Amino acid sequence: MDSVDRVWISRRYEHCSGCRRCEIACSLQHEGKIWPEASRIRVFMLIPGIEIPHLCFQCEDYPCVEACPAGALTVNSQTGAVEVDSSKCTGCGLCVNTCPGRVPHLHPERNTIVICNLCGGDPACVKECVKGRWNALELVPAGSVASRKPLAKTPEELTRETALKILGKEVLKEALG
Repeated sequence: MDSVDRVWISRRYEHCSGCRRCEIACSLQHEGKIWPEASRIRVFMLIPGIEIPHLCFQCEDYPCVEACPAGALTVNSQTGAVEVDSSKCTGCGLCVNTCPGRVPHLHPERNTIVICNLCGGDPACVKECVKGRWNALELVPAGSVASRKPLAKTPEELTRETALKILGKEVLKEALG
């Protein structure tokens, strides 16, 4: 796979059913067991009925990689995904604070960061979502998205935007109290 073949996981939040099969597929792929807390993709439901699959946005300038004082985060030259060298990661959290979407998170047992590595270009989460026909996650060429960094938002921001789109302004006001 050369840089022209790099992929990105497109998200259509309004299609997410909240089944969390993406979290299960990811944890099985990376941890060998069903363990959503250790998944590289996490689904947030901050407003009932609005589910947000949250994973690395692969910002063009990779602020998380730049912020890592230990050099534990690198960019895979073939996939463009951020990879974590657990032997170097100190769990300091600087990558989390620098990420515009606050995506990286600590592994529930190890004091190391976990972040989506695109499963080598064939993400288990996307395969599961497509198999279930929700299509909230879709694999697209990375170049098909002009800039990914502006899409990088926190689960709270994405929830508000998606709720506005699905529920409308008045219902959203009620939901937020």
